[in-house]
Amino acid sequence: MKQLICRLIDESETKSIPYSVYMNTVLYHPEQGYYMKEREKVGREGDFLTSSTVSAAFARQFARLFIRLVEDGIVPAAVCEIGGGTGAFARQLLQEWRSRSPHTFAGLQYVMVETSPYHRKLQQERLAEFVCVSQYQDFSEVPVPFTGLIFSNELFDALPVEVIEMRGGMVYEIHVSHVDDTLIEVQRPLQNAAVEAYLKQTGLQLAEGQRYEVPLAANAYMRQLGSLLERGLLITVDYGYTAEEWRQPVHRDGSLRGYYRHTLVHNPLAHPGDMDLTAHVHWDDLQAAGEEGGLQSVLQLKQRHFLLASGILEQLVEHHDPNPFSEKSRQNRAVRAMIMDGGMSDSFEVLLQQKGLDLKVETYFDLSFLPV
Repeated sequence: MKQLICRLIDESETKSIPYSVYMNTVLYHPEQGYYMKEREKVGREGDFLTSSTVSAAFARQFARLFIRLVEDGIVPAAVCEIGGGTGAFARQLLQEWRSRSPHTFAGLQYVMVETSPYHRKLQQERLAEFVCVSQYQDFSEVPVPFTGLIFSNELFDALPVEVIEMRGGMVYEIHVSHVDDTLIEVQRPLQNAAVEAYLKQTGLQLAEGQRYEVPLAANAYMRQLGSLLERGLLITVDYGYTAEEWRQPVHRDGSLRGYYRHTLVHNPLAHPGDMDLTAHVHWDDLQAAGEEGGLQSVLQLKQRHFLLASGILEQLVEHHDPNPFSEKSRQNRAVRAMIMDGGMSDSFEVLLQQKGLDLKVETYFDLSFLPV
């Protein structure tokens, strides 16, 4: 992979490549890209964890919410999951759906969009018993118009970004170059018209020395999702900051990082092709892009508050079993782990956007759980 990156750099006019090109190559190259390789990435033997790998309570709660929406006639029994990884979330959700609402499960269509051939293979193995599942490599292949529920968990944080930085009162693009076989960062005068348009549109003012990731790919992806969805709900789970939070000094170095064997790596150029790369989501931009695609934001909450408001406490089981390893004990611990203050769910947020609906939020969420 490093040889491939160096070759791209040497072939470029400036002897450097934008971070978006670097990220797209090391993450999504057909043979050598991180997500495309046949190796475990999620879970204990991988590089990072997701909510569905930590607890089945996460998928069960979304299943219960989706069932209510379908049974109430808000949306048809159709779900499109984008970036489903190993298929763990889909399996847990489908098992819960089949158990709780067999009459709606009988007509359920579950579409999975997954770029990685390795993950598509894992999904096929894990979901072989569910005839309602279909797979696509790209969401542009999904039959349109799509009506129903579109769900993603940690999708947008994995999309390539452009990196800029303010130095000496000027905005520079941060590119990737190399000295011998060592990858390095270099500054280039800003010449990306799309980035310039983004700065003008958002009115973004960088402080001296501030680094910022411009989410052009994420915004474009959200606009396309809005076009794909004819009527229904788009549910996005991810971690990120609002525009106000991005302006805080603590975020002046940006958020582009790597995860390698469950270790946070601050140098994005380390372990090319063998390390996950991620950048925090720009929530305000994502909502604005959704509006351009015809979506209306109806709710955004911390994942912990979202789970509480949607009724996850109903998953707690009353029992008097002294065995801490019993199924009921494990289930109760899993629910508590998902809602505990300072836990994993505090790092994530859930954004609900609708199109062609008039969703009454208070019907499906107990807003008394929200902080005052």
